[in-house]
Amino acid sequence: MTPVPAPSQRFPLRPHPHLYEINTWAWLETLSARLGRTIKLEDVPDDEWDQLARRGFDVVWLMGVWQRSAESRRLALADPANRPAFDLALPGWKPEDVIGSPYAVANYVPDPRIGTWDSFDAVRRKLNGLGTALFLDFVGNHTALDHPWMREHPEYYVQGTASDFEKDPSSFRRIESRAGARFIALARDPYFPPWRDAAQLNHFEPRMRAAQIADLRTIAAHCDGVRCDMAMLHLSDIFQKTWGHLLGGTKPLPREFWADAHAAVPNLILLAEAYWGTEQRLLDLGFSFCYDKSLYDAVRDLRIQEIHDRLAAPVDYQSRLARFLENHDEHRCVSVFGKQRLTSTVRLFGTIPGMRFYHQREFDGCSTFLPITLRIGTPESPDPWIASLFDQILSITKQDAFHSGTWSVLSAVPEGDASSSNLAVYEWRHAATWKLIVVNLAGEPSQGRIHFANKPLAAQQYIFHDELDGVRYPRSGDELRRVGLFVRRDGFAAHLFDVSPAKP
Repeated sequence: MTPVPAPSQRFPLRPHPHLYEINTWAWLETLSARLGRTIKLEDVPDDEWDQLARRGFDVVWLMGVWQRSAESRRLALADPANRPAFDLALPGWKPEDVIGSPYAVANYVPDPRIGTWDSFDAVRRKLNGLGTALFLDFVGNHTALDHPWMREHPEYYVQGTASDFEKDPSSFRRIESRAGARFIALARDPYFPPWRDAAQLNHFEPRMRAAQIADLRTIAAHCDGVRCDMAMLHLSDIFQKTWGHLLGGTKPLPREFWADAHAAVPNLILLAEAYWGTEQRLLDLGFSFCYDKSLYDAVRDLRIQEIHDRLAAPVDYQSRLARFLENHDEHRCVSVFGKQRLTSTVRLFGTIPGMRFYHQREFDGCSTFLPITLRIGTPESPDPWIASLFDQILSITKQDAFHSGTWSVLSAVPEGDASSSNLAVYEWRHAATWKLIVVNLAGEPSQGRIHFANKPLAAQQYIFHDELDGVRYPRSGDELRRVGLFVRRDGFAAHLFDVSPAKP
């Protein structure tokens, strides 16, 4: 059992940890329906946490625990564009099923539907006692439109003028303050329209930064890590490029926000939602892990050379990337990849370096995307085939080799045709354990020969035991040294070999 860390210690995650994201509100509603009573965090049966630990999860991320915004809920209900997704996820939904976005935070206090600070602390103690860390959210770029700062500190936000508002009313929210009307900019990703329910904070305002870090200190007292929403939007150059036209002569602060945040809570593990090639910058500023959306996109779009390029990056860098097949922003992996492709993608993402990131009910093959503004979705029955696929890879990758082992990329050279470039080949070695993984990234049969060159092959005979199908392949050490290992896989198939010397 992992000891509960003292406040002055960081939670001791394994290398290449496994994370499980839970849509907290929807999960509690589902448990409530199953158990016939209202379930809050403090009421969750211990077996629910035990199951996650038994499956090898190092981190449980409770997504969406902060106080929801009444204004976000109103806007979600009023927007007809939301209705098709609501109808698909929850046919016959009612207004009370719409709860607003967890990323329009009204205040950094637990939402009453979720629990209390004490219930967070109790869950953290349970998880830590099982060897599992608790992660929560931090949404630092923006707040809800009804956050207290909008009334008490409008100077914390990016503001326009009355003329800006008249020209583009969809990009601002007018508020009345003691000093008269203010026109607060709606938050946005610079490549998309504004988020209608979120107000843009001014990252060059020192008092706002101090207030945010105070919030982060409060959060850090109740969890082991935070997933930081749209973390790259804090970076000074990106913020300046997006909002400089409204900042007048305001200058960037001397240090990046994330450097100050990490210094303020050095034992809090930081996970960045990050895009646009900003990963290394954020890691340098104190993040432990960053999203690897580039790998997800490359696999989704079958850009095989790009996949090879991502896997060729230094392992120290890859070990700090969060690799996922779905999360609350992406559509369900079975609907994106299809069942056939999941045979390769699940095995690829489950065995490469980095934080292996799984999403609530991903294992069950759920296909319906649940909008985060709904309290619950229509129940879906598990797909036994997909469930067994995930059960198998989670069971295998609990082994120490996939966490404490040494990882390296191998290459497959052409053998008979040019299809070897479709094969991702790599290995994990730990003490006497040797794992060799071959994944066919393409939809057609592919083959090649793997040479081990400088790898020690002292035994006279080896057994390549495929842990995916149980088949055992004997190979002589002499053959492996001279000509290498021939492999051939059907489209989107894989080998996961446990390699060991044959017993005399």
